[in-house]
Amino acid sequence: MDLIERGLKQIHADMQAIDAQIVDLYQKRMQLTKEEAQGRLSPKKQLFGFNKIESIDLEDGKVVFQGVNGAYSQQALLEFFGKGTKSYHVETWRDAMEAIVGGEAAYAVLPIENSSTGIISENFDLLAEYDNCIIGEQIIRASHCLIGLREAELSDITDVYSHPQALLQCSKYLDSHTGWEKHSTKNTAVSAMKVQKEGRKDKAAIAGKITAELYGLKVLAEGIQNNISNSTRFIVVTGKKVFCRDAKKLSICFEIPHVSGSLYHTLSHLIYNGLNMNRIESRPIQGKTWEYRFFVDIDGNLADGAVQNALQALLDVTVNLKVLGNY
Repeated sequence: MDLIERGLKQIHADMQAIDAQIVDLYQKRMQLTKEEAQGRLSPKKQLFGFNKIESIDLEDGKVVFQGVNGAYSQQALLEFFGKGTKSYHVETWRDAMEAIVGGEAAYAVLPIENSSTGIISENFDLLAEYDNCIIGEQIIRASHCLIGLREAELSDITDVYSHPQALLQCSKYLDSHTGWEKHSTKNTAVSAMKVQKEGRKDKAAIAGKITAELYGLKVLAEGIQNNISNSTRFIVVTGKKVFCRDAKKLSICFEIPHVSGSLYHTLSHLIYNGLNMNRIESRPIQGKTWEYRFFVDIDGNLADGAVQNALQALLDVTVNLKVLGNY
């Protein structure tokens, strides 16, 4: 028994020694990378093409959002930029990104995730596709209402219209009314506009109370979402690669070699640079079966040495690394 115990203790000691050697190896490698980055890279390259600014300038720029007046995207826009902001709306999220590319708008507001139903996958893909970058974010509490014509009652309703995400977020309430038909629209405000234009008591929309007031509709039921804390996070994107001096969150995306351990090896560069990763998402890469693009948010500023060091190291182990924004 003593022989076995001594053997186990020796194995444990050997494993501790190996762990210490691995940590030491990574620390030396990170330090070497940092020294090389500081010595060889110009300040412009260290910031990955981004320029540091004091604050967002909106003197001559317009802001674009998807949907129609009354959409949650418009509410996020007003919360972020203020009520006097020049803005207009387009039909799709892609149209909003194109508006920046074409110079029609300086900024666009896009929903990126909901606390109940998760990410807006299409907009993650658009971030990877376009060269627009994130400059800020705004969280909006989404309290959904069932709204209809002023003369309508709950007993009249047979059809409900809204964005697919809103329908999912209110699934429990909708399922309790088994006779109702559910219909998807491009936007919650679009559904309200449809109910108003058709003028039928049997049709209702799921949207916010502000939207009901805007289109002269009545709230038939309030707070019908599954989660009472239901919120949507919106991002603000622009065509210029800039970040504010006080930016605290960095969003990146990348692809990795399709081999065992690639993701672990990639993320280890964040760990050994002392960076906190607060989210990671993956999206399939079109044309590459079972391969994925990863979207990662970390705490930090592009001007920080640890962030620059980690990003430089990631360039060596990833494919198509892209800084999506620092905000």
